[in-house]
Amino acid sequence: MQTVLSARHLLLASLLAAGTAQAGTVTIESWRVDDKTLWEEVLIPAFQKKNPGIQVKFAPTAPTEYDSSLTARLTGGTAGDLITCRPFDVSLNLFKKGHLEKLDGKAGMEHFPASAKVAWQTDDGKTAFCMPMASVIHGFFYNKKMFKELGIQVPKTQPEFYAAMEKIKAAGKTPIALGTADQWESNQTVFTNIGPNDWKGEEGRKALIAGKAKFTDPQFVAAWTQMSKWTPLMSKGASAQTYADSQNMFAMGKAGVYPAGSWDIAYFNKEGMDFGAFPPPVAKAGDQCYISDHTDIGMGVNPKAKNKADAYKFLAWLGSQEFADLYTNKVTGFFSLSNHLISVQDPVAKQMLDWRKTCKSTIRLNAQILNRGEPAMENALWNVSSQVLNGKMTPKDAAAQIQAGFEKSRANAAK
Repeated sequence: MQTVLSARHLLLASLLAAGTAQAGTVTIESWRVDDKTLWEEVLIPAFQKKNPGIQVKFAPTAPTEYDSSLTARLTGGTAGDLITCRPFDVSLNLFKKGHLEKLDGKAGMEHFPASAKVAWQTDDGKTAFCMPMASVIHGFFYNKKMFKELGIQVPKTQPEFYAAMEKIKAAGKTPIALGTADQWESNQTVFTNIGPNDWKGEEGRKALIAGKAKFTDPQFVAAWTQMSKWTPLMSKGASAQTYADSQNMFAMGKAGVYPAGSWDIAYFNKEGMDFGAFPPPVAKAGDQCYISDHTDIGMGVNPKAKNKADAYKFLAWLGSQEFADLYTNKVTGFFSLSNHLISVQDPVAKQMLDWRKTCKSTIRLNAQILNRGEPAMENALWNVSSQVLNGKMTPKDAAAQIQAGFEKSRANAAK
């Protein structure tokens, strides 16, 4: 009888152990609410096909609430196993507080070049804390039908661009679908979109960080000068026009061009828009072109993960060719940062990705280091760039205000 009971106890213990090993669920924290269906119906099933028995839950939070609520959950020990990482300081601060694991040498990290890792590593480049996932590319979308009807060629230079805009305006249509009510577009899809051609991408960005250049230098003022020319090319109610309004205006065929981030491709595809894309026009023919190819999204591991072993298995899969191909082609407009060769299926996304072959890539000007301190440069750029677009501030005054804030924040940081 004792032998039978012992056997039963052993059997029960083994079943409980097996149940515990498989009962854990890998939970993914993210701000990408729009991707929930994709994760649940495509990405997670693809992972589980290779890793049967591992349960994965995608648990997104609204983008505007993500940073604060994630920090609260991490501090309280209730956050998920995997943390979707914003680029640079937001994630760096999480790492400094002990909320992200070191990932150097972890499976999957070998598939990413050094340039892809810079958004999720310490300032000295010695420690990585998130695996790079994808970047977004900035440029312009254009209304193919309108361009054809008006006999407009896709502009390659700034003079060609403004000539095209004037032709659209003369036809009684809005040249540029852009508003300033939400402000952020004035920096992220305008200033840091067209500006790299003026400040030579990484050369100018790194010069600012090193203190070898100022925002008041001609190459930075030039970007705001271009923007000041846009004021009469936007709709009359541009100052009250939201991001959604601009999307709708372009989708309805009421504007010629739309300064865009590649993430907008999916929206206009859904609306049935016939559109193409072109990179920011250069000053004159033959100039080197630059594009904002911004490291946007990564993935890290919560040090207090309840299912850390399986979280690392999932992270390794995120570095695979399979994930790179699925994510790039299913989350249209988000481009894998891995060195895997990918065949992009969406025609506009392919157009934008192909710009990497001829244009030099850079990231948003203020993304690394420059945003630190008070006042925050990101919000300051939203404000002054919107004012320039609205015709309420001169390019030189915009440059002077940003430079003054930059110097103040540096002085405060040095105290």
